[in-house]
Amino acid sequence: MKAKRLLRKLYLALMIAAVSNLPLLVYGLFTGRLMEGTIPAQPAAAVVGAILLSICWLYFNIRPYHDKNHAKLRLVIMRGGRTLGFAAIYGILAQCLIAFVLYPRLLSGSAETAEWPVGVLIGNMVFAAAALLVLLWNGILRMYLTSARLRVRMRVLMLLAMWIPIVNLAVLLHAMRLVRAEYDFACYKESVRSTRVESNLCRTKYPLIMVHGVGFRDLRYFNYWGRIPRELTRLGATVYYGNQEALGTITYNAEDIRKKILEVVKETGCEKVNIIAHSKGGLDARYAISKLGMAPYTASLTTVSTPHHGCRFVDYAVRLPEGLYRLVAKCFDRTFSRFGDKNPDFYTATHQFSTESSRAFNESVPDASGVFYQSYASKMRDCFSDPLLWIPYCLIKPLEGDNDGLVSTESARWGEFRTVFASSGHRGISHGDMIDLKREDYKGFDVVECYVQIVSELVKKGF
Repeated sequence: MKAKRLLRKLYLALMIAAVSNLPLLVYGLFTGRLMEGTIPAQPAAAVVGAILLSICWLYFNIRPYHDKNHAKLRLVIMRGGRTLGFAAIYGILAQCLIAFVLYPRLLSGSAETAEWPVGVLIGNMVFAAAALLVLLWNGILRMYLTSARLRVRMRVLMLLAMWIPIVNLAVLLHAMRLVRAEYDFACYKESVRSTRVESNLCRTKYPLIMVHGVGFRDLRYFNYWGRIPRELTRLGATVYYGNQEALGTITYNAEDIRKKILEVVKETGCEKVNIIAHSKGGLDARYAISKLGMAPYTASLTTVSTPHHGCRFVDYAVRLPEGLYRLVAKCFDRTFSRFGDKNPDFYTATHQFSTESSRAFNESVPDASGVFYQSYASKMRDCFSDPLLWIPYCLIKPLEGDNDGLVSTESARWGEFRTVFASSGHRGISHGDMIDLKREDYKGFDVVECYVQIVSELVKKGF
C-alpha cells in the first residue's frame, strides 16, 4: 500500500513537472534535426506551446474532482484543493531537480542537442515557477474558502506565515492534514447516515421538546441547536422547542415551558413528552415539572451542561457594585426586549446561578417521582480551547476544576449522570459546542451523533 502511494506521488510529480516545462519541451521539439529547415522553428514553438499550456493548465486548475464517496460539492472542492496543493509541492521539488541536473547539461552542450540559449532556459524557469505558484494558490484558496476545520486562528496563521520560508510549508502541510481529517470524517458520517435510512433510530414513544439556555431564543432563521434537530427529525424524532424567553427568570420561563408541554400533548395526542434542556433551560424545565404540575406529562428530562449546583464564578460576579450591576442589567434587558422578550430580568436571572441560590432551589424543587432524570457535561482542555470563553474558563478553573467555559462538570451532575464529553484533540468541548453553536466538527467528537445516541437510548428505555 505504501509503495503504491509512493509511486502515485512520483507519477504526480513527474506529470506536473512535465506540464510546467512544456515551453522547454516544445522548443526542443521544434528545433530538433527532424524539423530543422521545414518550418520557422521558434514562432511555431511559441504557438504550439501556448495551445498546449492553455489546455493542460485549464485541466489541472479547473477540472472537476470526481468523488467515489459522493461527498457534497464543498467537500469535493476542498479535497481538490488539497490535491492541487500537493501536486504543486511535488512539482516544485521535481522542478528543482530539473534545474540542478538538466539545465547545466543543456548549457554545457553535453547533451545530445546543441548548446541551448540561456534566454530559453531562463524563460522556461520563470514560466514553470509562475505555473506552479498558480497551481499552489489555486489549491490553497480552495481549502481556505471551503474548509470548516481551518478556523479563524488557523487562517490567520496561514496569512502570517505566508512569506516565511520553511514555516509556510509546515503551516500548509498542517492545514492539509486538517482538510484530510475533515474530508474523511464527513465521508464517514455520510456512510453512517446512508446505513440509517428509514431506520427510525430516534423515533421516541413521546415527542421531544428541546429547551434552550440563557441569552438565546428559538429563532426561526437561526436554530439554537444547530444541525442537531434536523438529524433527529431525519431519524424519526418529533421535535418541538421550549420557546421560553432569553433572559426570563426560572419561574417565568417555567410557565412558558408548561404551556408548551400542554400544547404538544394536545397537538400530538400523546400522554407525555421528553425534554432535552441545555444550560439554564434545565433549571426552567425542572421547575415546570416539579412546581407547575407537569410531572404527569413528562417522561424524561435530559440536561446538558446545566448549572444544577450553581457557579462559584457568579458568586464573585454578583459582588460588583450594585449600581454598576443594575446598569449592566438594564442594558441587557433593553436589548433583549427588542428580540421578543416580554419580561427580561437579567439581574434576577444571573443571581439565580449563584451557589447559594442553587442550593435553595434544589431544596425547594425536588425531583418528581415517575420522571426519569439524566445529565451530561463537557469540558475544555484549557483556556485556548474556545476563544469566546477563555476568560470565564480561567476564572472557573481554580475555583471548580474542569469546566466547559461556563459550567463545571460537578455542577452539571443531576439525576443519573452519564458522561463528560471531551474531544481527542487539543480543543476540548465548550459550553457552546454542546449545542453546535459554530456548526463545526472536532477531532474525536461529533455533537450531532451525541444527541442521536442520547435520543436512541431514550427509545431503548421505552420513552
